[in-house]
Amino acid sequence: MLKTPVAFLIFNRPKNTQRVFDAIRKAQPAKLMVVADGHRGDRPGEAEKCAAAQAVIAGVDWDCEVSTNYSAVNLGCRDRVASGLNWVFEQVESAIILEDDCLPDPSFFPFCETLLTRYASCSEVMGICGSNFLSTWKSRIQSYHYSYYFNCWGWATWRRAWQRYDLGIKSWSKLEVKAQIANFIDHEAQFQSYSQAFDRNYLGKLNTWDFAFAFACLSHQGYLINSAVNLVSNLGFGEDATHTTANANHIVANLPRHTAQFPLIAPKDFSLDRGYTNAQYNLVWDLSWQNKIRRKLRQTRKKLSSSNRSLVSTSTS
Repeated sequence: MLKTPVAFLIFNRPKNTQRVFDAIRKAQPAKLMVVADGHRGDRPGEAEKCAAAQAVIAGVDWDCEVSTNYSAVNLGCRDRVASGLNWVFEQVESAIILEDDCLPDPSFFPFCETLLTRYASCSEVMGICGSNFLSTWKSRIQSYHYSYYFNCWGWATWRRAWQRYDLGIKSWSKLEVKAQIANFIDHEAQFQSYSQAFDRNYLGKLNTWDFAFAFACLSHQGYLINSAVNLVSNLGFGEDATHTTANANHIVANLPRHTAQFPLIAPKDFSLDRGYTNAQYNLVWDLSWQNKIRRKLRQTRKKLSSSNRSLVSTSTS
């Protein structure tokens, strides 16, 4: 049984909620904390979808303390997740956090639990991320690496880190804070990408909560642990998504899940892996025409691979 509490963030996608819940059920956490947003009044049928998603939680059939924090009104992704995680960390010292579209490999749970214990008193480490957009990175020599990239597609953290969270990132207005972050990132293009996002967050133009946690980490020179292999697949790309409305052939959509190997091997040095941060930036953030072409080619290969699998499945059925 998993000792670490699991925080499960749900909304209006009962099918995805069920798939992720089934993964949680296999891990059997001793404590499950469920955060749900309310339906939007101008979306016909959404109230029923929200109710169906919440009904999934009734499937808890193991020895588990279940706590729920359901909003009667729609708060939106930004405020609902932020307020929900405030509620979580008012009650527990650490938690594994999954949204309703983040399907984890079974090894994701012991991966997070092991590292939550290992780095509990290490204030420099502010979070543990199960997603690896590169699929694998140095997985033959270590189980994880340190970066400044926060990925919320399956992650874990401590109350001590969440207490640094400020949804409005008020200190972004200070020149010395910007200078500290720029120095920590030590890569002008990457800093500019973050700056654009932080500017929008500061002005209240982003309906998302995660950049504020990224800011908390960067402004405190906090390290994030990233798995050496991808442990979580995002199921949420599509028309009913809030942010990931791109097609299923997007380079980070439905990434294959790998399995973490135990015991976990730490990196030799407690330092940022600049090779990883640069590779992650080139894959996801870099808007140069060269990388746009590379991303387009990856999407095309992914689409062709998906089509070939479908043809094989059809011919053998």
